[in-house]
Parts: sequence; C-alpha cells; structure tokens
Amino acid sequence: MAEQDNPTRIQLSSERRSAVLGGLKKLYHSEFDEDISDFHADEILSYFIKALGPPVYNQAIADARAFMTGKLEDLDVEFHEAESAGEH
Repeated sequence: MAEQDNPTRIQLSSERRSAVLGGLKKLYHSEFDEDISDFHADEILSYFIKALGPPVYNQAIADARAFMTGKLEDLDVEFHEAESAGEH
C-alpha cells in the first residue's frame, strides 16, 4: 500500500531488473554464503530503488545541468564575434 502512496518514477526494464536480481542473489551467495529467494531479492532491490533512486537520479540531473551550462558558456567564449560600432 505504501508503494502506491509514494510511487517512484525510476523503473527498471524487466531485462535489467532480472539481471540485477541475479547479481544480487550471486552477491549474497558469494559474500555471505547464503542463498536468498527471488522474493527476498526483489524486496531488497525495491528498497534500494526507493531509497537510492531519487537522490542518484537528482544528482545525475544536477550533473547534466552543470555540464550543459558549462558547454553553453563555452559557446559564448568559443564563437563570440567581436562587434565594431558603426559598421554593418
């Protein structure tokens, strides 16, 4: 029910979700010598998407904005034509 109250816009494709779930299950097995069910792996992944998805997404947007702002400033410097008064 809580998931419907605060849905996240961050969604994984079914292929990516399956790959991440497989990796999570392998991690648990290799690092903790424990097998986890598909259900538990899915719950863990859902938690991390909800907890980490928005801040990571927002940081990516801020980084992209800063990058694009820098490129736009470069345009002003790189392609600025000097204007001389009175000439057409």
